[in-house]
Amino acid sequence: MVTFGTPPRRFTPATMSVSLDRITDFLSTLPLFRELDRSAVRPFAELTREQKFAKGAMIVAEGDAGDALYVVRSGEVKVVLTGEDGREVILNVLNIGDHFGELALIDGRPRSAHVVSTQASSLLVLRRADFRRQVEQSPQVAWGLMVELSRRLRQADGTIGSLVLLDVPGRVAKVMLEHATPGEPATLVKQLTHQTIAQMIGASRETVSRAMAEFQEKQIISVQRRIVTIVDRAALEARARPRL
Repeated sequence: MVTFGTPPRRFTPATMSVSLDRITDFLSTLPLFRELDRSAVRPFAELTREQKFAKGAMIVAEGDAGDALYVVRSGEVKVVLTGEDGREVILNVLNIGDHFGELALIDGRPRSAHVVSTQASSLLVLRRADFRRQVEQSPQVAWGLMVELSRRLRQADGTIGSLVLLDVPGRVAKVMLEHATPGEPATLVKQLTHQTIAQMIGASRETVSRAMAEFQEKQIISVQRRIVTIVDRAALEARARPRL
């Protein structure tokens, strides 16, 4: 679904100086670098630059040069497509540890969507040229990149399938499962508003609100102080499966 409004402003990010050890530790937790020894991650950390963006800043715009990988170190960003009439469709919401720009590391083609900060955010930036030079010495990272791209492709296939096969409550259930913490009870870490969920699944905010109310009434989820807790994961998973 869509909303209307003016495009976000472009901001000049403030480059920050951060402990190299802390950046190395942080990168070591990411899927791209998880298979590397810490000593092999450090050269990548040395090549990163941290940039700070205010809430509402456009980090990259559709059509910009695809010349870097971005990793969210703090805050939250959204990946969006915006129509000529101002309509906005949210493709994804990313927070700490999530990253975007993987395709740019391979093909260097222009950005395919806008990325906008929904909170004051700090991102680590790794330039494509630096990444490629370093990968020649650490080919395991190339494998990690392929695994991550495969995961993203499967996720995209799942999203397309859900739009075709699921009703609105089913799509809402799928979004909640995708953004919830593991374990029991699970909570919706990314505190997505009903409007944001609507923009992610192609529905109206009112329809999403009705679906959420239905899940609460059936005690599948509980909501307190805007924090969503999944009470019955099995029931929510069942609701997220296509009813053929």
